[in-house]
Amino acid sequence: MTQVRPMRADARRNYERLLKVAAEAFAEHGEGASLDDIAKRAGVGSGTLYRHFPTRQALLEAAYVDRIEALAVRADELGEELPPGEALVEWLNELCVGTIQVRGMKSLLGSAVTDGSAAAVTACGTNMKEAAARLVEAAQREGTLRPDIEPIDVLRLAHGVATASELAKGDRSAIRRYVSLLTEGLRPAR
Repeated sequence: MTQVRPMRADARRNYERLLKVAAEAFAEHGEGASLDDIAKRAGVGSGTLYRHFPTRQALLEAAYVDRIEALAVRADELGEELPPGEALVEWLNELCVGTIQVRGMKSLLGSAVTDGSAAAVTACGTNMKEAAARLVEAAQREGTLRPDIEPIDVLRLAHGVATASELAKGDRSAIRRYVSLLTEGLRPAR
C-alpha cells in the first residue's frame, strides 16, 4: 500500500499559485496558453509545474476543479457572514461571475467534463449542489425564499443568468441586474 505524503508548505504554495495563474491564463488565452509562461507567472520553474501537473490536461482539470470548489466554499463563508437571503443573492452573483470565468476551461476539458467521466469533476458538481442546498434551505427557513424552490432550480437559473450576462459581454453590472430580477421571482408572495 502506497502512502501519500503531505506536501511541504513551499510545495503547497507553489501548487496553489500554479492553479491560480493557470486558471487566469486559460481564461485569457484558451487551451493553448503557454505552460512555460504559466510557470514563470507563478514564480516557479517548468520542472515544478510538470512535477505537479504532468500533462496540460491534468493542469486544466485541476484548475477547473479548484475554481469550482472555491465557489462552493464561498457559499459557506457568505452563509456565516450574511443573513441567509442576502448570502444566497451574493453567492448567486459570485457564482455567475465564476461560471463565466470557468466556462471556458470547462469547454477545454472536453468529454472528461461533459460526460461526467472525470471523478474529480463529478465530485466538485456534488460540492456545488450541497453548497446551494445549504443556502437555499437557510433562506427558506428565514422566509426570504419560496418553499417550492429546489437547490437545482437555483443552480440552473444561475447558469441561465451567466449565459444571459455573457450576451451582455459578461459585465458585472448586468449580472447584478439579472440576479436581482431572478431573486425577486424567487421570493415568497406577500
